[in-house]
Amino acid sequence: MEILGYISALLIGLSLGLIGSGGSILTVPILVYLFSVSPVTATSYSLFVVGLTALIGAAAYMRKDLVSYKTALVFAIPSFTAVFLTRKYLLPAIPEEIFTIGEFVYSKDLLIMLLFAVLMVLASVSMIKKKMRFEEAQKPKFNYPMIMVEGFVVGILTGLVGAGGGFLIIPALVVLAKLPMKLAVGTSLLIIAAKSLIGFTGDLGEIDIEWFFLFKFSLFAVAGIFLGSYLSQFISGAKLKPAFGWFVLVMGIYIIGREISTSL
Repeated sequence: MEILGYISALLIGLSLGLIGSGGSILTVPILVYLFSVSPVTATSYSLFVVGLTALIGAAAYMRKDLVSYKTALVFAIPSFTAVFLTRKYLLPAIPEEIFTIGEFVYSKDLLIMLLFAVLMVLASVSMIKKKMRFEEAQKPKFNYPMIMVEGFVVGILTGLVGAGGGFLIIPALVVLAKLPMKLAVGTSLLIIAAKSLIGFTGDLGEIDIEWFFLFKFSLFAVAGIFLGSYLSQFISGAKLKPAFGWFVLVMGIYIIGREISTSL
């Protein structure tokens, strides 16, 4: 199982390198099902892995001047605050057993996995559907209140399930800040990197972290990014994205079925 787990970690980075998104949504299921990490700890590890891989991806966009720092700041401040407070206070406050109906126990772990599976389904839909066309020439026009609200909501979700939320951030940047797609992707990666790593700091002292394992897992994911970036010169990421979206959709439905059946 461990070997399969590290191969899967490589595939996380490979996906990010090839299609620019999606891979991080698989981090928590891989950690939970292949490495038997508890869901709460898995979301913490995922924040670190997602933050590190997104930072490497953002660096490439920064070198090409494809990051809107102003937009990142407006979006990120409420997002930073939300993800840190969620990891530090909201998640620990959720009881281990939320409620029971007969023999069915709705636990904290079940809540996290079901919420994560729903986000996987939403992410898969954004990857499967045809890419929306946006006007590249639009002048950035900021809807500050809505950008901040979106940032706060995404921050809470990131704090709860450990996913980067790029499939939520990019549409918000395009629609609310009128950013061209490439600029939105680069800005999204920077936001994801910062808020994920800041959220991870909220777990320090709260969760027993196996640093050696975390660094080893992250190393495979980072190696996958470089491999994916190289292969992207020969393979069309646009053609791979819908296929990967269907895979994520199947995984999301599988997790919902598995978690509910094992709780009955």
